Amino acid sequence: MTTHQPLAARMRPTTLDELVGQDDLIFDGSPLKGIVEGSSQASVLLWGPPGTGKSSIAGIIGRSTDKRFIELSATAASVKEVREVFAAARTARDEDGTSTILFLDEIHRFTKSQQDILLPAVEDGSIALIGATTENPSFSVISALQSRSILLVLKPLETGTISALLCRAIDDPRGLDGSVTAQEHVLDEIAALASGDSRQALGRLEVCAQVVHAAGDTEITPGTVARVTGSATQRYDRDGNQHYDVISAFIKSMRGSDPDAALHWLARMIEAGEDPRFIARRLMVHASEDVGMADPSVLPIAVATAQAVALIGMPEARINLAHATVAIATAPKSRSIVTGIDQAVADVQAGRTGGVPMHLRDAHYPGAKALGHGADYLMPADYPHSVVAQQYLPDGTGSQYYTPTTNGFEQTVTNRLSSIEQITKGMS
Repeated sequence: MTTHQPLAARMRPTTLDELVGQDDLIFDGSPLKGIVEGSSQASVLLWGPPGTGKSSIAGIIGRSTDKRFIELSATAASVKEVREVFAAARTARDEDGTSTILFLDEIHRFTKSQQDILLPAVEDGSIALIGATTENPSFSVISALQSRSILLVLKPLETGTISALLCRAIDDPRGLDGSVTAQEHVLDEIAALASGDSRQALGRLEVCAQVVHAAGDTEITPGTVARVTGSATQRYDRDGNQHYDVISAFIKSMRGSDPDAALHWLARMIEAGEDPRFIARRLMVHASEDVGMADPSVLPIAVATAQAVALIGMPEARINLAHATVAIATAPKSRSIVTGIDQAVADVQAGRTGGVPMHLRDAHYPGAKALGHGADYLMPADYPHSVVAQQYLPDGTGSQYYTPTTNGFEQTVTNRLSSIEQITKGMS
């Protein structure tokens, strides 16, 4: 390899033994090892964040296999090129039995119709497909390809793993060949800034080395790192898997009454550039869904937050978002509102509706009273405690939808409903 290549390219592993951080995928009999050793012709989907080894795995397979190895990127490859690869693969198979492996990087960039083109060649064994993606295949790869492939999930690299890789890159002749030094805590800092992305960490190390060389020095210090970097890059795809995972963690942290975790996930979304209006909408939903009547004051806080986001904008609105987040996380919880409306909707969908009782019908338009509408209606305000026993539900429906808990304000609601029940029973 030439030193004109980026450090990450020069340090790319050449064997499975050099691959770091993905031990769960490498064991005797594993699909990955079988493909590398040539005992398996399976198609695989490599799914993981950037810099975790997807392209490296493909390169290892390409160097170790005796099969034809073709590499394309979905960001640049045309349908014509793909068809040409298939034609050549079938020719090679028919003439001398040679198998073909196609590595398609960024497979999620292919549209569904483009992915459909891959199916016949995978189906008839003309090629073994290795598709690499940073997007959840459940959303980005057609189900027919998923069903014909083995999914291998690559994990973000641990900080310690990346730090060890940086240490190796400093000493390795392929890397910096000992031309710089760095203390362990400095390498740990560079590794932590990479958010699990080894390529990014190696790139930052290389820039640090260039800076110290330009200054006539050899040691990379914390000051060097501070000069060449800002903050850690967040892995967050607003239209894909990370978006759903982070918002899910945010919601579940509020639901679990953990304000610190909720603020962490909120900060992740803010730093990644998530639309604050989206966050505000989720806060309004969960103010009712998870808190509800246990603390009715939380919904107005969430609504006010949405208004503040619209009026103030970022970055100041982060404070309003944090306000509502903590209010929801620390409030008593009750899902009685969700349960109640869902049960009522289920009755309606099942046809358990019934007619509006005559005494509840509108009697304000001409002729309504002649039809009996509103007859015998009892005005609650005319009775003690503004409570009177009369039918409000239509015939044929459930007798109770809302069952309050004893959490927070719902204890007061429970007591109130119990009093109403006692009053109405005394009237019957």
